[in-house]
Amino acid sequence: MKTFGHFRILFLILLCFFNGLASGGPDILPVTPHASPEAVELLNYIYSISGRQTMTGQHCHPLAGDSRLFIVYRSTKHYPALFGQDFGFSPPGTWDGINFRQQIVEHAIRRYYDGFVITLMWHAVPPTEDEPVEFRESVQGDLTDQEWQDLITPGTGIHERWKSQVDVIAFFLKQIRDAGVPVLWRPYHEMNGGWFWWGRKPGDDGYKKLWRMMFERLVHFHGLNNLIWVYNANEVKKNVDPYEDTFPGHDVVDILATDVYTEGFNQMNYDQLLALAGDKPVALGEVGRPPTRDILKRQPRWTWFMSWGEPSGLRQDREAFRAFLELYDCDETLTYEELPRAKFKEPSSHYPVFK
Repeated sequence: MKTFGHFRILFLILLCFFNGLASGGPDILPVTPHASPEAVELLNYIYSISGRQTMTGQHCHPLAGDSRLFIVYRSTKHYPALFGQDFGFSPPGTWDGINFRQQIVEHAIRRYYDGFVITLMWHAVPPTEDEPVEFRESVQGDLTDQEWQDLITPGTGIHERWKSQVDVIAFFLKQIRDAGVPVLWRPYHEMNGGWFWWGRKPGDDGYKKLWRMMFERLVHFHGLNNLIWVYNANEVKKNVDPYEDTFPGHDVVDILATDVYTEGFNQMNYDQLLALAGDKPVALGEVGRPPTRDILKRQPRWTWFMSWGEPSGLRQDREAFRAFLELYDCDETLTYEELPRAKFKEPSSHYPVFK
């Protein structure tokens, strides 16, 4: 039970404070030059919980807005610590509709000032196509070798189209930056698998080049200094490459993450990601079923997990749902009300958080 939550919060705040005093300032700086104070604060907080506790998280699809945060609370009596969203790709009004982007910005800003941690992603459309698209035919499509070469070559038509697509997302990210909100940014995820057009592209001119292109465009061209860059791969298994094959480098990555849907949080994946990460934090960017309390005890370096589906999807399996409830009420995890910036420790109604 979370009987000593307030004492743990005080401990973490004091730990960050005294670490700062010992070094004359924050110990860890994001890879982004001149990172915003809010991004520095968030990254240092994540370092402070690494190996100690794991933040709970919930993905909310564009159409769902932030309503899934309430759904988690209804099941567990706790809000998740992380609010996750996707900038989408599909026709307006559909599940991943691109018309919801402004609403996503507004929700991200509001939830950050309520005290949540914000993580955003983007199922990007191939630069050979225009939004909106269908998922399987487009996002899960592929580029020819020549199209990929054109993509990474400045001055080509495909490269210019790619820049325009990134600039659209930068427009929304800038609003979040200007509101003083840091973002755990995990673009082009699951890149070591072959199901997205950016996937399984090894070598310096493969995925690594694409990542560095985006880093250059968003950080140096658009001046986005509020992003914490999360290299979010997929669990290694058959037909999924090792983490290091597409890793772009520690100079452009703040946190390493993996997605777990089929391999059951096996120790091999955990150990291999830790070996690549070194001292950097690791996380579970997406999970089908969340880790159990016992898994977090064996793998304490996970700094957060983000459930992709709703808790209702677990109700058919009583044991899994019971483990989920225990996860949200154990000492190994952090829920919203235990975050240092949370405004409402024990909300008596949903109104203060969900206006």
